Amino acid sequence: MKYNTIIIGGGLAGLTAGATLTKFGKKVLLLEQHYKPGGCATTFKRGDFIIEVGLHEMCGLEKEGSILRLFDMLDVNKKVELLQVPELYAVHSDQETFVFPHTYAAASKALIDKYPEDKKGIKRLMKLLASIRREGVKLPRTPLKRKLMYPLMPLLYPNLVEASRHTVGSWLDTYITNENAKLDLVAHIAYWGDDPYTLSMFYYGLPFSSFIGSGGFFIKGGSQVLSDHLASYIQKHGGTVLLGKKAEKIMTKNGKVTGVRFRESFHSNTEPETISCDNIVVNCAIPIVPDMLDDPYASLLKKKIDSQQISCALFCLYLGFKSDIAAYGVAHYSNYIKGDDVKSLKDVHANYTGDWSKRSFILVDYSKIDSHLAPPGKSVGAICCVDYLKDWDGLSKEAYKEKKEEVAQILLGRLEKQFPGIRESIEYYEVATPKTIKRFTSNTDGAVYGFAQSKEQSATKRFRNNFLIPNLYFASAWTFPGGGFEGAIMGGFLAALQMNRDKIWSACDHTTYVDQRIVTFLGHKKIDDKTLELSFEKPAKFQHQKGQYAILNLIKPKVTELDVPYRWLPVSSSPKEDSIRFHIKLDNSSFSKSCERIETGDEATIFGPMVYS
Repeated sequence: MKYNTIIIGGGLAGLTAGATLTKFGKKVLLLEQHYKPGGCATTFKRGDFIIEVGLHEMCGLEKEGSILRLFDMLDVNKKVELLQVPELYAVHSDQETFVFPHTYAAASKALIDKYPEDKKGIKRLMKLLASIRREGVKLPRTPLKRKLMYPLMPLLYPNLVEASRHTVGSWLDTYITNENAKLDLVAHIAYWGDDPYTLSMFYYGLPFSSFIGSGGFFIKGGSQVLSDHLASYIQKHGGTVLLGKKAEKIMTKNGKVTGVRFRESFHSNTEPETISCDNIVVNCAIPIVPDMLDDPYASLLKKKIDSQQISCALFCLYLGFKSDIAAYGVAHYSNYIKGDDVKSLKDVHANYTGDWSKRSFILVDYSKIDSHLAPPGKSVGAICCVDYLKDWDGLSKEAYKEKKEEVAQILLGRLEKQFPGIRESIEYYEVATPKTIKRFTSNTDGAVYGFAQSKEQSATKRFRNNFLIPNLYFASAWTFPGGGFEGAIMGGFLAALQMNRDKIWSACDHTTYVDQRIVTFLGHKKIDDKTLELSFEKPAKFQHQKGQYAILNLIKPKVTELDVPYRWLPVSSSPKEDSIRFHIKLDNSSFSKSCERIETGDEATIFGPMVYS
């Protein structure tokens, strides 16, 4: 069995690359270690709530822009609804609120009205931001053209050159005098990095200009909707998406990659499998790739990345509310709560590495749009701030649990202080640390932005999609153009375009991988008024022990409203039985309704067995 391309990782870059390649008629196999596609672009269910893992607001959606044209090509516009958020963000500090609106005219007016002494600098900034976006999309894509054009860059792309020579801090210190104005302008820096004096002005300016000019957007139903669509698109166009499969070895021969060895993520005792291919797209953290390669490539890659600085990670506190939290004074979609010790731009980084009782954070209230994440009358929110794996790694299981609760209570106390009474509306909360990010996405140090978006590691200085082996391509937040939803999507698309130009393909037959974890439904019976038993064919090589769990993922569930199509469930059948049985709680959820309506012959995927954790 052979594929044109094997993609290691099912984040947005991998999914986009795979969908684009299948659009080009290539035979694609995508391997994702998790039981759902998307990486950071995923959701999960808790009680009545759909919890958005990573998306707060997405940029890059200009009319006639690259992302929307790509979405049109991949039929995203037919399945995914994009919702514009009301304004960019609100800054809360010292009993004062500053609202940063969309559009350059409105943003300029709001800033100049508040900081008239910096009118000249604000106008210069707005001009720079608008020009960065305009010039950035016109840059030549091929290395040869960029090299030939290099001497003319200051003339043809003056704003890009200016931005590339500055950090955010150095530029703002040069042209803006009021420290509060600078702080208002970097309120969302956690979505780019942790320090204005290392963050590239180019990298900050490219997405920020889109947020101002075209607005921020959320995906109705959560980012999982986009990830699921791209995975489905790959399969509908002849590709294969294997979830719960972890790549462990990139095979090489005579200076080229030849295939990938992989095994079950949730049942590591199974034998590994190897599939050959013409080329590979690596959509995972670059620092873990050397362990997949033999020398000399492992050593070469380690040497190339040895000096690279890794970005910060994030801390997220997911919240489910019993009511609309507007009643407690939450008037805006994205709310930046500035730490008490942040008085100037130079305090920003120190604050993010300091005490949790003072650390700046962002509260996102998804109920300000029709997010479709909570039932009527309830709402979902999230607290997000900069964090680091070193603050959590090495703790015992109990100490880790205690620290998560301690930090959650500190932040909830500060949230209550800002919006009195809001704690009484909290029905659910859950903490995700950099350790959580590392566990579910394999990102080194939980670094969701990959290599830090510093002046030294941005734009043309960032790793391109092909720099190590001729038929090995990289597409993720760790490579060009960088982190964020727009960066990941464009990174995947650019890698696919490069592969199509390189034309490292050979003929493939129509034989595809048969996933033996996909089984058919045999029947169900009611245990009592609250419990339903489902029976399925037993997956090949599924050998469980008493007390173990499996993940039951329904394929084409009958009901999907405010739910996910899977559950972690204890295996009810004995190890000796030929079929596998699960007991389903009849709780009126979409999942339980789908289980009631499932028909003989319908299919599901069963991951496991495993110990529930």
